[in-house]
Amino acid sequence: MIDLHTHTTASDGRCTPAELVSRAASAGLTVLSVTDHDTVAGCGPAAAACEAARIEFVAGIEITAVRDEVDVHVLGYFLDPRSPALLAFLEGQRRQRIDRIRQMIGKLDTFGIRLDADAIVQPAIDDPSRSAGRPWIARALVAGGYVKTTNDAFGIWLARGKPAFVARESAGPDQVIARIHDAGGIASLAHPGLVGHDEWIAPLAAAGLDALEVYHTDHDQAATRRYRALAGRLGLAASGGSDFHGDESHGSPAPGTVSLPRDDFDRLAALVRRHT
Repeated sequence: MIDLHTHTTASDGRCTPAELVSRAASAGLTVLSVTDHDTVAGCGPAAAACEAARIEFVAGIEITAVRDEVDVHVLGYFLDPRSPALLAFLEGQRRQRIDRIRQMIGKLDTFGIRLDADAIVQPAIDDPSRSAGRPWIARALVAGGYVKTTNDAFGIWLARGKPAFVARESAGPDQVIARIHDAGGIASLAHPGLVGHDEWIAPLAAAGLDALEVYHTDHDQAATRRYRALAGRLGLAASGGSDFHGDESHGSPAPGTVSLPRDDFDRLAALVRRHT
């Protein structure tokens, strides 16, 4: 099995890189990529754990871009996690994440919800390679007794259109694609079914997008067929994975619940030569 979309405690996942690899090994994975949000901090530890477990590791990332106030997540694969230009760009992305967390907590305060913003973002202050995100607020809301579950936290307060939502500031998708290419990687549009703007995909392909995430936990069979066909028409490769986070607010219960076919993985790997 091949899972190219997983998260660790370096961003909003609940498993450390070592714990994630242990779960991947138990599930029988042969190839694993860690794709934390706006950080590659989990790649080194995950690579070492994968080597010990005899799992092929692919250095990855999920970078958040923004178009028309819509989050557009771009996955990067086979990139150099030590690229100075990439690391500098990601540092800026993570600073914006901390600012956004503080703004959202400020909004919650106006509704009488008192959360300690400093405590919530402190892990990202102590370790600037860690990437803060809305799930950190969601977990604090549960711990404070304001909601029962993290799903409730998003559904009542934190999702787009809800009282504490703050639109993200970030680079555009075309800029993110270029950053991934500069680091020697290939770029895939994450879960296009969740983005909801299929009309953006052809222009992104023209801007250098390499692949579509055809296989994803939130893609049903019809969506998988649609994006497989669209990728074929646009000359894009297919990527896929579980989007495992290890918490209830994400649908995948375990790594490998969504697997990329080996032929598709081999095609992705062959594309690396374009950008190296």
